[in-house]
Amino acid sequence: MSESQNTEYKESWRDEYLKWICGFANAQGGTIYIGKDDEGKSVGVAHAKNLLEEIPNKARDILGIIPEVNLLRQDDCDIIEIRVEPSSFPISYKGEYHYRSGATKQQLKGNALTQFLLKKTGVSWDASEVNNVELSALSEVAFQIFRDRAIQSKRMKAEDVNIPNAELLEKLNLFTDDGKLTKAGYLLFAKDTEKRVIGSYIKIGFFEGAEILYQDEVKGPLLEQAQKTVDLIFTKYLKAAITYEGVTRVETFPFAYGAIREAVYNAIVHRAYNCMNPTQIRVYADKIIISNDAALSEDWTAEKFMSKHKSVKYNPSIASVFFLAGFIESWGRGIEKMCNACRENGNPLPEFDVSFDDVTIIFRANASESKSGDKVAISSDKVAIIGDKNALLIYNYLQEHDFITSGVAQELLSLSPSGTRKVLSHLVDEKILTAYGEKKSRFYKLTEAR
Repeated sequence: MSESQNTEYKESWRDEYLKWICGFANAQGGTIYIGKDDEGKSVGVAHAKNLLEEIPNKARDILGIIPEVNLLRQDDCDIIEIRVEPSSFPISYKGEYHYRSGATKQQLKGNALTQFLLKKTGVSWDASEVNNVELSALSEVAFQIFRDRAIQSKRMKAEDVNIPNAELLEKLNLFTDDGKLTKAGYLLFAKDTEKRVIGSYIKIGFFEGAEILYQDEVKGPLLEQAQKTVDLIFTKYLKAAITYEGVTRVETFPFAYGAIREAVYNAIVHRAYNCMNPTQIRVYADKIIISNDAALSEDWTAEKFMSKHKSVKYNPSIASVFFLAGFIESWGRGIEKMCNACRENGNPLPEFDVSFDDVTIIFRANASESKSGDKVAISSDKVAIIGDKNALLIYNYLQEHDFITSGVAQELLSLSPSGTRKVLSHLVDEKILTAYGEKKSRFYKLTEAR
């Protein structure tokens, strides 16, 4: 029998094999046989009775655990059997953390080590605390985005979200037991997430070959980054083919809007923020590549991503808030939704390049010009108005949301309050938007049915 996840063969004992005991304890447990070759054939081991005492003592002194060590007699040879139980807490070999994966032993480092330690201690990275953060450092716009979307998605009631910000954070489990804001709460709502979590933004660039022609960085609370990024891709980075159906102008995009949106949202939710690298989106004329740091176990492959799988959340607190806000589903359907959107839009299925510390998704443009592509219909008498960049950002936002407030519009357009009011007033005057409510609580909806 060959070596496996739970079985290792060694012809003789060396103290460095304590690393293998460490690896088994940190994984699923397993058995090490001393006195067998790589194929499992018995070759015997010298001084077997001495090893019965020596191995448990060294494991105790160096690893802090005592494995079960037995003396076996097989094929007229003495064999030492070391049975290692999985440990509920991290096991260290002289400050190193080893892990059994398949038939190999891996030393955990960097993000993989962080993920392992958090998993063993039962605390996710995004549930750990951020010290000395005042509520004034959080974005009112982000809170409003969450409230609007949570009500619109019908995953929370108005009376449950229209409460003071501190109470809302507590309801969303974004405080630690001792009342400190969690990393999830900070990333979701902080005005400047870069102050505490370096690299917590999204970088977008347009490329021709290896040359980058222009780029943007989308920063701020994750709840704002989500929609801003999708809007930016479809208003600045992609060109739509223009056709007319009667008096209606139709813009056809080469990529499925729903697929790109789902990929962006999932990249934000599942990213390993402790790696301090931004999510990167590379836009070409014929493809879009979305790449971010991940924290996956070694058994995750591109094939597993494309098949049905359970939802595994590296950032469960961030995922929970994005779910309540209607950005994502809760049952691991993100990949399925991307694939369905690509099929409906006539695009090839997305391609995945998956490793334990990185996930890259490649979307390719429509395979045939005969495919329709994602369409946005605009009445011909409104074309000139909607063609304005600021107006188009608001129009596209309202394709996904029931209404928009002036605060959200200001963040979306990156304008001053007066500049934002000017844009909104112009759209109201042109009967593209209708204003509702009094001045302080005013919001806007599309006048025409979507």
